[in-house]
Amino acid sequence: MKSKKIIIGFLITCVILGPVSAVDWPMFHGNPEHTGFLEEPSDFAPHPWTTKIGPVNASLAIFNKIAYIGSLDGEIYAINLEDGIILWDYKTGASIVSSPAVKNNTLFVGSKDGHVYAIDIETGELKWKFKTGNSIESSPAVSNDTVYIGSDDCRVYAIDMETGSKKWDLYLGDSIKSSPLLVNDTLYVAATNGRLYAIGTEKGTEIWNYTTGDAIYSTPAFYNGTIYVASNDGYLYAFNATDGTMEWKYNLGNKVYSSPTIDERDNSLFIGADNGNFTCLDTRDGRLKWSYQAGGPIKSTAALFDDYVTFGSDDGTLYVLNKYSGKEEWKYSPGYYLFNSPIRSSPVVYGKTIYFASENGYLYSLDNEKREGPTPIFAYYTIGIFIIIIGVIICIRILSR
Repeated sequence: MKSKKIIIGFLITCVILGPVSAVDWPMFHGNPEHTGFLEEPSDFAPHPWTTKIGPVNASLAIFNKIAYIGSLDGEIYAINLEDGIILWDYKTGASIVSSPAVKNNTLFVGSKDGHVYAIDIETGELKWKFKTGNSIESSPAVSNDTVYIGSDDCRVYAIDMETGSKKWDLYLGDSIKSSPLLVNDTLYVAATNGRLYAIGTEKGTEIWNYTTGDAIYSTPAFYNGTIYVASNDGYLYAFNATDGTMEWKYNLGNKVYSSPTIDERDNSLFIGADNGNFTCLDTRDGRLKWSYQAGGPIKSTAALFDDYVTFGSDDGTLYVLNKYSGKEEWKYSPGYYLFNSPIRSSPVVYGKTIYFASENGYLYSLDNEKREGPTPIFAYYTIGIFIIIIGVIICIRILSR
């Protein structure tokens, strides 16, 4: 009996002292609630930095202290989260707006060259690629041994994760920009014909569909038996996940490219719209909790962590708000106004550090505890311009005497 207790104690000690296993990032923004927050503790102190990659619309995936992101230059980058050093990059045949998924030490991503790529995250080498009939802007969702992704050829595909061979595909009537959401054995995916589809994962059989009033670019989110998705008709919809009946909808006042982010602890849903309004709704009935007006359209999907919610805007600013009140806590504009570029990439959070990319071609690391970010190169450009302007004014005054 005594020896049994010793063995049990030893095993518990090994578990406690052993390294924490990395958490997969199997779909857009990490999980069905789109929180964009890695569910494991950070083991390094926040450190602001910036890294030059290429112009970015896609969002990050994080795995084992490494960020993975695709760029409009067609490259996939692997970047160390602690210091911003690029570990490897892989060139696809066209721009990438698809956000990567990571599972079983493999990165999966789509490219506008029409291929789905499977890349070894240790070496950056290609494992396989799968050709669809058109450009891919949808992001993959991975579960068990299957990769699910939509294409502009109007089809959603199920691809074997190990071999890259097709299991099935289903024609949805229009291009698919939205990313699939996988919940148990059902895939939820939207198309630009304005329809949201529920599809059985075993054979690709349609279970139900619902038609909204305009194209859907937003990726569906799931919480407590309900599917949430926004449409370019300006509404945020809540559907029963089982039969597709609409539970409620809320008018956001403009087109919506952003996807819902859900706080399951507080029954809150966060989403931005093209009118620059960032809205918090009650997941149960669509009641407005609060709203915040940003300085430009919001196409970025928010990340949720601690008491905060963070998102980017086309005004070139990354906002951090109190998730309960909507009060602005702080914000960061890497372009210093004169060189602002849209932030359509969705931020992600690891520990106390916020990571996001911009169309200006840089990836940023922000320290949320100190509420500070790196001094980007655009600050020096701005200073240089002011010096030139002052010099010109002085010259004009001297010459006018």
